[in-house]
Amino acid sequence: MHLTEGGVCAAKGFLANGIHCGIRKNRTKRDLSLIFSEVPAACAAVYTTNLVKGAPLTVTKEHLSNGRAQAVICNSGNANTCNANGIEIAEGMAEITAKALSISPEDVVVASTGVIGEPMSLEPVASGITELKEGLSVHGCDAAAEGIMTTDTVKKEVAVEFELDGKVCRLGGIAKGSGMIHPNMATMLVFITTDAAITAPMLRKALSGDIQNTFNMVSVDGDTSTNDMVVLLANGMAGNPAIDSEGEAFDTFMKALNTVNIQLCRLIAGDGEGATKMLECQVNGAASETDAKKVAKSVICSSLLKAAMFGADANWGRVLCAIGYSGVPMDVNRIDVAFSSPAGRISVCENGAGVPFSEEKAKKILSEKEITILVHLQEGDASATAWGCDLTYDYVKINGDYRT
Repeated sequence: MHLTEGGVCAAKGFLANGIHCGIRKNRTKRDLSLIFSEVPAACAAVYTTNLVKGAPLTVTKEHLSNGRAQAVICNSGNANTCNANGIEIAEGMAEITAKALSISPEDVVVASTGVIGEPMSLEPVASGITELKEGLSVHGCDAAAEGIMTTDTVKKEVAVEFELDGKVCRLGGIAKGSGMIHPNMATMLVFITTDAAITAPMLRKALSGDIQNTFNMVSVDGDTSTNDMVVLLANGMAGNPAIDSEGEAFDTFMKALNTVNIQLCRLIAGDGEGATKMLECQVNGAASETDAKKVAKSVICSSLLKAAMFGADANWGRVLCAIGYSGVPMDVNRIDVAFSSPAGRISVCENGAGVPFSEEKAKKILSEKEITILVHLQEGDASATAWGCDLTYDYVKINGDYRT
């Protein structure tokens, strides 16, 4: 298995495009994206746990009740949430897309991101759909990735190539996520495609299982959004025998999916609103995986720790503080903490107490763009990893006038 190019267009039979259709006032920003499979695909999705949900999620859930889809239409700039006619707009987007592609509206996944509670019109989508459809291409992943961005500063796309029963398969994805990123589920928009053949039930099993260790372990700011979803389409065009049960082929597929999802998690965390650093917390020695996850999330969500990382301050007491309020029972006198980055590794706490260390070396380690917080609880053999970012002045600036 290895990384490859192409994102959602890496897999056979998938085309994509993104354009500016007029939902955003800024004409330099794309605001409408389309992903299309040349043949119907098995499809699975997971959704935000926020009780306030965007209309596109309601419509998409209904469309995916048969485990099948062929296209994804997504707009940015307006979240289509808390609108009286939201369902009508979401269904209208599906119908406009279906007509252009000569498919059924029920085979269209609808997604939306942007400002909550703003009125939305179908006119920009209707006027732009021809251009969007005619521009579909195997090279269209970049444009599609741009079209789903809001406060993101970089495109997020990843793909891998792997083998199933002698057939070369590809799996790739694009994501948007910069603010309102917090567990659990799904904390961003992610669209994943593969040409591997796998049944819808096994696709659902794969996705729902993997998100527990990937997208449910990312936090930027503690806010869970209203429109988040992760969608996975598999069109079977690689020609492998369809995966319909657990076994070696399913394990290989899961590894490919996990590889892509982890990379997307890291990209999302590193591009948090105003962020200058990507933080990874690795917890080892926990009594259970559940405990390890709780501790890792608690550390990565600590505003005080995030601020310390922004300032390259090795304030390890904030790590222990976050561990202490995680709700996990443990002997705090056995906890070890270290900081690591491409500049090196430094131990700052052993057996729950501080140890002498070079502030100069710590500063150098914490000045890197990617920092790992290493925690060992010495309570068992379980482990978990969570991803986040530092907390900067710019986070407040971005969100102080996000709507206006």
